[in-house]
Amino acid sequence: MTIPTLTLSNDLTMPALGFGVFQTPPAETVAAVRCALQVGYRHIDTAAAYGNEREVGQAIRESGLGRDEIFVETKVWISDYGYESTLHAFDTSAAKLRVDTIDLLILHQALPSRFDLTIEAYRALETLLADGKVRAIGVSNFMPDHLADLLAATTVVPAVNQVEVHPYFRQPGVLAADAEHGIVSQAWSPIGGITFYRDSGHTSTLQDPTITAIAAAHGKTPAQVMLGWHLQQGRSAIPKSVTPARIAENFDVADVQLTADELAAIDALDTGHRGGPEPEAMTLEAFGRPIPEA
Repeated sequence: MTIPTLTLSNDLTMPALGFGVFQTPPAETVAAVRCALQVGYRHIDTAAAYGNEREVGQAIRESGLGRDEIFVETKVWISDYGYESTLHAFDTSAAKLRVDTIDLLILHQALPSRFDLTIEAYRALETLLADGKVRAIGVSNFMPDHLADLLAATTVVPAVNQVEVHPYFRQPGVLAADAEHGIVSQAWSPIGGITFYRDSGHTSTLQDPTITAIAAAHGKTPAQVMLGWHLQQGRSAIPKSVTPARIAENFDVADVQLTADELAAIDALDTGHRGGPEPEAMTLEAFGRPIPEA
C-alpha cells in the first residue's frame, strides 16, 4: 500500500500520513509505534511535551528498519523558547530519541505574550537546519498573524504548520495562509479527536450522517474517509491510536478517492469551533512546564 508523499519547500520528501503519539502513555508508546511501523507507517510524530520521545526512539530501534526509512518529527515546547534554550532542546530530544538528525523539528506553539522568545527559538531552528542537525523546520498552532510576524523576522519559511484540522474545524484562513507561503498544512486531531468532543459539545464525527453515508458508498470507515479527505486536499494528517486494529484501519486509506461533491460536503460540516487551546491564550504562566533532561 502506497501512502502519498509531500514535497516540502526545501525539496525534502515527507510521508503525508504520520502516526501520532499525543496523550499516549510512555508505557504504551513502544508497542503502539512498533505496531504502526509494522503496518507500514514511515512517519512518526512526537513532541518533547508528550513525555514519550524516549519510547518512540526505542520502538524505531527495535523495528529493524533503517534510520533513513523513518521520518521523525518532534516539537520544542514553549518552556524551551529562546535561542540557546532551543538549541539545548534539540540536544535533549535527539538524545531521548537516540538519533543524530531529526527530520522535522517544529515549534509546538506560538507564544504571543513573548513573541521575542518565539523568534529566537525559530532562529535556533534555522541554525540547526544550516548545521545539518535537522532536515526541515516548521511550526505548530501558528495563526496567520503569527506566521506573518515570524516571516518578517526570520529567513527560512516554515516547511510545515501543524494545526487542528478536521471536518468540524477546518481553519480555512490558516490553510489559505499556509498555502500562500508554500507551507504544508499538517492536521492534528485529523478526525476530530477526544479533546474536540469533550470540550465542544459536538457528537463524534464518526457518527456524522454525511460522513457515514460517504463511507458506506466507498466501503470504507468514517475515519478512513476523513483521512482520505485530508490527503486528497494536499494536507498531511497525524492520526493516533494505541489499538492495533485502529492503527491498521487508519493506514488503509491510499485507495480512498472522494468526488468533488463529497469533498465539498465534508468541508461544509465546519462549525468554526476549536477543540484545542486558543492560540492567543498560550502563555508561559499558564502552560509552561520544565522538560526533563535526557
